[in-house]
This record gives sequence, structure tokens and C-alpha cells, in this order.
Amino acid sequence: MPTESASCSTARQTKQKRKSHSLSIRRTNSSEQERTGLPRDMLEGQDSKLPSSVRSTLLELFGQIEREFENLYIENLESSHSTSQLSQKLKTTYKASTSKIVSSFKTTTSRAACQLVKEYIGHRDGIWDVSVAKTQPVVLGTASADHTALLWSIETGKCLVKYAGHVGSASGDQTAHIWRYAVQLPTPQPVADTSQISGEDEVECSDKDEPDLDGDVSSDCPTIRVPLTSLKSHQGVVIAADWLVGGKQAVTASWDRTANLYDVETSELVHSLTGHDQELTHCCTHPTQRLVVTSSRDTTFRLWDFRDPSIHSVNVFQGHTDTVTSAVFTVGDNVVSGSDDRTVKVWDLKNMRSPIATIRTDSAINRINVCVGQKIIALPHDNRQVRLFDMSGVRLARLPRSSRQGHRRMVCCSAWSEDHPVCNLFTCGFDRQAIGWNINIPALLQEK
Repeated sequence: MPTESASCSTARQTKQKRKSHSLSIRRTNSSEQERTGLPRDMLEGQDSKLPSSVRSTLLELFGQIEREFENLYIENLESSHSTSQLSQKLKTTYKASTSKIVSSFKTTTSRAACQLVKEYIGHRDGIWDVSVAKTQPVVLGTASADHTALLWSIETGKCLVKYAGHVGSASGDQTAHIWRYAVQLPTPQPVADTSQISGEDEVECSDKDEPDLDGDVSSDCPTIRVPLTSLKSHQGVVIAADWLVGGKQAVTASWDRTANLYDVETSELVHSLTGHDQELTHCCTHPTQRLVVTSSRDTTFRLWDFRDPSIHSVNVFQGHTDTVTSAVFTVGDNVVSGSDDRTVKVWDLKNMRSPIATIRTDSAINRINVCVGQKIIALPHDNRQVRLFDMSGVRLARLPRSSRQGHRRMVCCSAWSEDHPVCNLFTCGFDRQAIGWNINIPALLQEK
């Protein structure tokens, strides 16, 4: 009997210990319920680039996930569930919790309103480039693989002028042409009232949904066939061109691995910018300073400084792992670069060692453009998508793409028109059309 008594005593002690341990866990859990989540200094960091509203949402969501896992852990200790059952519950809780995070942020970004306003249809082949005039009259320009460049009325979508002076696709004749235009803008018609579409909405479409674009609406507009000036120094396709501040010089980028700086009045070559190891893909000039940035298939982009006439310095930016498809200047001393490695990076010209922000996407990125006033980057993709991000890397919207609107082929280029009251973003692509969009980003989503 002493043995039985000792055994009962031991059992009672064990039961009391388990009860005490269970109560301790409950008390701990009760105090944990009062917490708001993980310590903020563990998640925020002093160098966080997230807007404060997004950080608060993220912290609250992680706090909820932590409490759910704690409750599950306590439930397991107080019951006789097997390890496999616990594992299955953990998986279920994890999926539900992560879905909550994704849904929360989709709700946040969907407040950006993106509305298709006008389609510009008339080219007979893919459109490589699109831009908006910086002087009056403000018109839209497109350059196509059909050997032509067209100027459009932004409001009506009517072709105003056709330039047909090239004998190659988008300067495939190894030259850059300068020509002058005079247009009479038509009276704008009221824009059809279409419902606003969230930047997250999308309906897949097939090739059979593509409209017939063979009609040549540019056949009735005036045609220019002879340039004022032809810039001839490249030994390969001229893939891009831009004006230096002041309008007296222009820079071109070519597949011959060089960029050329020309005097526009004399057509003379001023400087040949050499150093890239592979074909160039783009060039861009600073809006107020004599700076040029060139990008290349060699995975780099270079900054050329012509501010001091006696010194022409060059800096090389290395940070991508594939072709750099474009690099553009933005506010302050920042440059934004896009690449076939599916990333966009924001750089500070004063510190070239590492980017200050990196955007990772699911598709190669083509010619990007930055809305300077609102600090929004428009990303055209190979997969027909166009996404909008702020300078800190937070996604704001995705432009709609359905059977009735949006691009149906690779989107090649984007261009902002910040002062236009209706269309403030334009995109173009291999579907032979350019599209004008109205983008409305609430101030809350742009909070820094």
C-alpha cells in the first residue's frame, strides 16, 4: 500500500503541475491579447521607406498573426492532438493569415483610379516609342516599326502629321532626323463617360479579341518626307534620341555601342560617347542640366556630365543582372533604371554603390517614365501589364486590361503629360496602338 500511496501522490503532483502550467499559459495569453503586435522597432527600422499608413497596417496584421499562432499553440498543449494534426492546423492558419495580408494591401492599392480615355490607332506595325511635346501646341508623338512617326491630337485621337522620311524601322537606317511641323488642332469632342476602373481589375483576353487595326487613319493627314537635318555618324540602328537643355544640341543612342552628341544647327558630331560593351537601348537628358544618361545591354547605365566644357566625366552604374532597357532622370539627384532582370531601381547620383529603392516584378520592364510632380513611376512590361509605383517602391496601381480595353501585346514605352487635364499618361506597344489614360492617385497613397 505504501507504493500505491506514493504513486497516487505523484499523480496528484503531476496533475497539479499541468494545471499550474496551463493556468500560466492562459495568463500569458491574456496579457498578450493586450499587445498591439510585434515591437515596432523590429519591423520598422530607421531606414524604412514605407508610408506611415502602410507601416501601421502591416504591424497590426503581423500582430494578429502572432496571436493566432499563440492560441493554436496553447490549444495543442491543452489537448492530446498529434503532431501531424498540429502541423496541418499551422499550415491552415498560415495560409489564412498570409491571405489576409495580401487582401489588405490589395484593398489599399485599389483606391487608385485608372481610366482609359482615348486610343490612338493608325500605325501599321508595332509602336516603339511615345512622347508628349513640351511646348505649344501640346501633341502626342509616336514612332513605329512601319517606318513612320505620327503626331496626334490628344483630345480627339486624330492624326495631325505623318513623317515618312526614314527608310528603316524606327531609325533602322542609322540616322536621326530633325523636322518641323505646323498643325491645326481640331476642336475637341466630349469624352465618352466610362466608369472608373480600379488599377487592380483585370479580365484576360485572347488574340481573337484584338480589333482590326489595318485601317490607315493617317492616310488623310499631311505627310512630311524630307527632314530639315539628318544626323549621320552611327554605324548601327539609332534606337533613341533626346534634346539637351537649351535645344541647340541633341544626343542619340545606337546599336553600334555608342551615343553621339550633335550640334543641331551644323549637324556636326561634337562628341562620341564610347565605353559600353554592348548595344545601347536608350538615352535621356536632364531637364535643367547638361547631363546625359545612357543604358545598354551590357547590364549597366552611364552618366555623362557636360556641365564643365573642359571636362566630360562619366560614371558607370552597375546593379542589374540583365539588359538595362532604360534609365531616366527624375526629381533632385535621382535616376530610375529598368531592366530585363525584372527590377526597377532608384539611384542617388551622389552615391552610386547601391540603389535607394528596388522594385521587383514578374516580367521584363521596357521604357519607363517618371511623373516628376507626383513622383510616380510607370512600368510597361513584356507581359502586357502597366504598373505604377512610387519612388520608395510601393505599388500604387495596375492599369486595366480586358477584352475591351488595354494593350494586347507587349507594352514598349510610357510617357507622362503632367499638365494635361484629361490624359496624363500614355502607353504604346506591339499591338500597334497608343493609349491615353487618366490616372488619379489619392494623396493618401503618396504619403511619405
